[in-house]
Amino acid sequence: ALFFARPDLVLTGRTLFGHPAAKDQQLEDHYFGSIPERVTAYMKEFEIEAWKLGIPVKTRHNEVAPNQFELAPVYEEVNIAIDHNQLIMDLMARIARKHHFRTLLHEKPFAGINGSGKHNNWSLATNTGKNLLSPGKTPKNNMMFLAFLINIVKAVHDHADLLRAAIATAGNDHRLGANEAPPAIISIFIGEHLTRVLNDIENKVREEKMTPDEKTVLKLNICKIPQIIMDNTDRNRTSPFAFTGDKFEFRAVGSSANCSPSMIVLNTIVANQLVEFKKDVETLMHGNDDKKDEAIFKVIRNYIISSKKILFEGNGYGEEWVKEAKKRGLSNLKDTPTALNAYLSAKTKELFAKTGVFSARELEARYYVKHEMYTKILQIEARVIGDLALNHIIPTAIKYQNLLLENVHGLKNVFSESEFKKKAKYQIELISEISEHISEIQVNVSKLVEDRKKVNKVQEFDKKSKQYCQKIKPYFDIIRYHADKLETLIDDELWPLPKYRELLFIK
Repeated sequence: ALFFARPDLVLTGRTLFGHPAAKDQQLEDHYFGSIPERVTAYMKEFEIEAWKLGIPVKTRHNEVAPNQFELAPVYEEVNIAIDHNQLIMDLMARIARKHHFRTLLHEKPFAGINGSGKHNNWSLATNTGKNLLSPGKTPKNNMMFLAFLINIVKAVHDHADLLRAAIATAGNDHRLGANEAPPAIISIFIGEHLTRVLNDIENKVREEKMTPDEKTVLKLNICKIPQIIMDNTDRNRTSPFAFTGDKFEFRAVGSSANCSPSMIVLNTIVANQLVEFKKDVETLMHGNDDKKDEAIFKVIRNYIISSKKILFEGNGYGEEWVKEAKKRGLSNLKDTPTALNAYLSAKTKELFAKTGVFSARELEARYYVKHEMYTKILQIEARVIGDLALNHIIPTAIKYQNLLLENVHGLKNVFSESEFKKKAKYQIELISEISEHISEIQVNVSKLVEDRKKVNKVQEFDKKSKQYCQKIKPYFDIIRYHADKLETLIDDELWPLPKYRELLFIK
């Protein structure tokens, strides 16, 4: 009943209006509390149905925001994992309805509290199952681990904008950079101990021939990596791309997303980088007559130097990182239309052509489809905002205002002029304040409608989505501000939409 009483949730998957509840997630009592019985029953049935489909799942627990919960599928080969992830979303929604729930997969269904995302845990393995991101017990195995680690760092560094484009959606724009999600700046966390190992390689490997003693010292240092990894588990929850022991965790993917675009990009850029690594090592071996291990150390050192600006161990949520990232020359692509430009860059076209993954035409198709999807989502949200504002919120405000006017008129008939001014002061101020908010909503909805008509005449999908982002979307927050203010002023019994306290705390 609550869900269908919110047209914005039904039509867009998120609340376009709603004043924050007095209590939300600040006490963290939901996060550390027990799972409600109804939710446990739902989760158990979901898990059973998932296992019937061959989808291994584990980890059921409360998340930070009220009525927010987490599920973790067991890792699988990437193609199967993505297919299973799509099935999981469908299964969650269908079984939720049987338990009189609604599953909200939008990245930010409620303003002011944590949204939702998908943590893509990603690693590389051989055809025999050996994890290439798991350190070994010998210098040889650890050199292999370091080689793959640094190549992944360089791949992400060189194609950070493309990786950002792969996760760009209208919904994810609301989440990236908020307090529960990584920023729109792509950076990598590897931990302070691995950072020291890389610094050691950068400082001790020389362009000239290395002596046997120098190589021995380096190999002895990389022998310590297993102990380092065991003692340095995931310490940074604010990084979009974090090394977490024997895998990387890409945390910026949206909760409603198909994971395949981001995984296609990640697999492609790493595959391409490994080919380049092989070429660079062979060039040193043949051109400088370096031995294989020495050539690998030198190439790794060069990659560390060229890519280290993307490594960041600090707080990714802080404003200081935004300033620091700008100094380092890292991109901060805050909206989807801007981020999608990476799909059509010359570097991206060359990458996908060289690897045989996508043709230029296929990249353009994805570029335009994503722009069109972004535009349509904002079109729907704009229409719903106009409908709710003009047909639900303003009429309710006027109805309450009329009640206040009747009250003021009655007071004037009963009391003397001096007593009336004193006793009706609050009501008169409230009438005036309500009028101001009604006026602002009406004016801005009219502007929104007129500007939308103009933008809809733009033929090119990419230009239209950019104009929706720049010209239409700003109205959303303006109109919402005044509507949410009215929610705090109008009689609770008259307010037409279920409030946040009801949506978030009725279980």
